[in-house]
Amino acid sequence: MAVVLAFRVVAGLAAAALAALLLEHYGLAGPPSPLPEPRRPRRPLPAPGSGAGNIFWGLQISDIHLSRFRDPGRAVDLEKFCSETVDIIQPALVLATGDLTDAKTREQLGSRQHEVEWQTYQGVLKKTRVMEKTKWLDIRGNHDVYNIPSLESVKNYYRKYSAVRRDGSFHYVHSTPFGNYSFISVDATQKPGPKRPFNFFGILDEEQMKELILLSKESSQSNQTIWFGHFTTSTILSPSPGIRTIMSSATAYLCGHLHTLGGLMPVLHSRHSKGTLELEVGDWKDNRRYRIFAFDHDLFSFADLSFGKWPVVLITNPKPLLYSCAKHEPLERLFHSTHIRVLAFSLSSITSVIVKIDGINLGQATHLSGPIFILKWNPRNYSNGTYTIEVIVQDSAGRSRSAHHIFSVQENTHLTFDPLASFILLTDHYIVARVLFVLIVLLQLTILITFRCLAYPQMKEPPGFINMTSFSLHVLSKINIFYYSVLLLTLYTVLGPWFFGEIIDGQLGFCFSFGMFVNGHFLQGSLTFIVGILQLLFFNIPLMAYLCWSLLQRCYGHNFSSHLHQGKCLRIIPVHLLMLLLYIWQVYSCYFLHVTYGTLALIFSPLRTWLALLTPVLIRRVWTLNSPELGTFMVHLKSHLSS
Repeated sequence: MAVVLAFRVVAGLAAAALAALLLEHYGLAGPPSPLPEPRRPRRPLPAPGSGAGNIFWGLQISDIHLSRFRDPGRAVDLEKFCSETVDIIQPALVLATGDLTDAKTREQLGSRQHEVEWQTYQGVLKKTRVMEKTKWLDIRGNHDVYNIPSLESVKNYYRKYSAVRRDGSFHYVHSTPFGNYSFISVDATQKPGPKRPFNFFGILDEEQMKELILLSKESSQSNQTIWFGHFTTSTILSPSPGIRTIMSSATAYLCGHLHTLGGLMPVLHSRHSKGTLELEVGDWKDNRRYRIFAFDHDLFSFADLSFGKWPVVLITNPKPLLYSCAKHEPLERLFHSTHIRVLAFSLSSITSVIVKIDGINLGQATHLSGPIFILKWNPRNYSNGTYTIEVIVQDSAGRSRSAHHIFSVQENTHLTFDPLASFILLTDHYIVARVLFVLIVLLQLTILITFRCLAYPQMKEPPGFINMTSFSLHVLSKINIFYYSVLLLTLYTVLGPWFFGEIIDGQLGFCFSFGMFVNGHFLQGSLTFIVGILQLLFFNIPLMAYLCWSLLQRCYGHNFSSHLHQGKCLRIIPVHLLMLLLYIWQVYSCYFLHVTYGTLALIFSPLRTWLALLTPVLIRRVWTLNSPELGTFMVHLKSHLSS
C-alpha cells in the first residue's frame, strides 16, 4: 500500500507540474492579451513583370564576435564586407542581429565587456562609411550584455559604439514609392546581464511584451513586416500570449544565435503555426555567413551565402514553394506574373544569366536595371504540380554560380521543413528542460522513498542484475547516512542555492535551479534547468548508483583492499574508473565556476565545491562502515547465496 500511495503522489505531482507548465506556455493560465490586428486585403496586381520597380533588397549578418584575443580576421573581413560586399550589392538596409562582440576573457571561459572590441566595431563602420551607404540596424546579442549591471552602466558600450545606440526593441519603416515595409527588432537580452553561461536564453517581461504588441499594431498598415532579433524564438522566455503569437502577422523572423549548431545544422529554417517563417542565419564568427533577402512585388525571397563567393544569385520570381505562405504574401501575383526575375551581383560585370526549368533551357535572361535580370514566361504552362527552376550566372572574370529551388503556381501545394530544424527552432527548450528536470528529480525521489518504505527483500530467485540492483537499493535506503545524504543532495539540487557570488562584477547574488537573484532582480531559470539535468545525470545519480554498488560489495564481505584483489579487476576497475572520471568532471565544474564567477562563488558553492569535498568522505564511509543494518544485509545475502 505504501508503494502504491507513493507512486500515486509522485504521479499527481508530475501531472500537476506538467499541466501548470503547459498552461503557462500556451497562455491558458490567464486572460488573453490583445493581439495584432489583421492586415488589410492585398490586390493581385501589380504582378512581377518587366518593370524595375516594386523591388528592394537587404542583407543580414549575425554573430560577428569581434574579439581582442581570437581571430583578428573577423574584423578584417567585416571591413571588406562593409566596403566591397555592400558597395556591390547596394542593399536598402543591413540587419546586424547581435553578438557584435565576443566579450570573453583570454582563456575563453570567463566573460567581460572589452571596450576595445566595441571600438573595433565602430571603427569598421566609420572607416568604411557604411552608414552613409545604407541603413545599418544593429541589435544586441547575449554576448553584448555579458557582465552588465544595468542599461545605465558605463559598460553598456552598445549605447556608445553601435549604429542604433538605442536600448530595447524598435520599429524601423523602410519607405518606398510602392509602399512601406516594417522592420521590428526584438531585444530579449537579459537585464541585468549576468556573466556566462547563464544568459544563453533571452527573457521578455510583461512591459516588453506590451511594447512589442504596440509595435506590431504600428506595422499593420505596411505592405510587409519583418521581425528580427538575436535569439531564436525557442530560446526566448516570454509570458502569454508568447513571442510567436505577437509576431504572427509578420512574413518572417530573422535571427542568429545558434551558429548552425557548430555546423551540424547548416540550414536552420522553419515556419510558425501562424505562417511566419523563422530563419536562423549562420554565424560570421567562424563561417563568414550572411544573407541577402528581397521583396519583389511583396513576395519575400532570400539566400544564405558565404562571404567572398561571387556571383551572388537570388531568384525573386517565382519564389520558393517551401517558403511561400498565402496568409502573408500575395502569392496570386506569381500566377499573374509575366517574367522570371533574378538578382545577380558580382565583382565583375555579369555576362550571362541562363534559366532552366526541370532541366529545359528557357534561354538567357536580359539585363533590366542594376542587378535585375528578367526572362519572359507564362506561369500557366507550369500550373500542374511542382517544378525546379535553376539559374546559372557567369561574370566577365569567368566566375560562375547557380541557384535553384522548387516552385509551384498552385497555392494549395506545400512542402515541409526538416523536422529536426523545426524541433530546434519551434520547441521552447526551457520548458522541455524544466519538465525533464522535474521528472528526473521525482523519479529519483520515488525510488529512494519507495525502497525506504518497503520491507526487507525476500529473495527467492537466483542472483541477477535486477535482483541485485533491487537489493542494493534496499541497502542504501535502509542505512540512514547514505539515504539522507542522497535525499538531501537531490532536494538541495532543486531548492537550495547552487552558489553565492558575483553574478555580475560588484553585484552579489544567488543562483538556484529556478533562476538567479542579483541586485534586486530575479532572472527566470532557463539554462539553469539544463545545467541541473547535467548535474543529476552526470554526478548525482551516478554517485547514488556507485554507492549502491559499493554497498553491495560490502554485503559480499569485501573491504576496499580485498575487493581490489579478487581477481576480477576487469569487472571492478571500470566501475571505479567511471566514477573517478565523473568526479573529475565535478572538480572541473568547480574550476569553471571559479573562472566565471570568482573566488567567492567557489567558496560558497554547496552544489559544486562542497559536494566535491564531501564525496570522497561519503565514499570512504561506504568502505569503512560497520553498522547493524549493514551486518543484517550481509547475513541476509550470505544465507540466500548459500541456499
